[in-house]
Amino acid sequence: MNALAPTKTAAATTKAIRPFHLAFPVRDIAEARKFYGELLGCAEGRSSDTWVDFDFYGHQVVAHLAPEEVGYKQAGAVDGHDVPVKHFGVILTIPDWKALAEKLQAAGIKFIIEPYVRFEGEVGEQHTMFFLDPSGNALEFKAFAHDEMIFAK
Repeated sequence: MNALAPTKTAAATTKAIRPFHLAFPVRDIAEARKFYGELLGCAEGRSSDTWVDFDFYGHQVVAHLAPEEVGYKQAGAVDGHDVPVKHFGVILTIPDWKALAEKLQAAGIKFIIEPYVRFEGEVGEQHTMFFLDPSGNALEFKAFAHDEMIFAK
């Protein structure tokens, strides 16, 4: 058995969850700072002229200047919507998710998928919304009434 492989216990226990790291392309660093820092409220960490670290809800995401790599190219059908295949985001509490949805709506963010409840009344019911950052990277924010539903089959 690989000692570094996740276990069922580690995957299901929030105390065992460690922050993830994700690097993604942006077309403009100043634009990324405004969107992730000001609009989403992500504190900035280290940076240079070509990249910037953000505290993305306790996770480390790094915006790298790479305009030729931005955007998403393909979507897949999920619950009657075209979901961008390449996307990232975070799972919030329902009150935090609702507050973020209101903040984004007030800021005039155009949604790919408007905030709604996906799989309503089914296993895995979740609040979800999809939108793009200024570079065209797709983000999904979601919330579950009960965390045990995150990986429910």
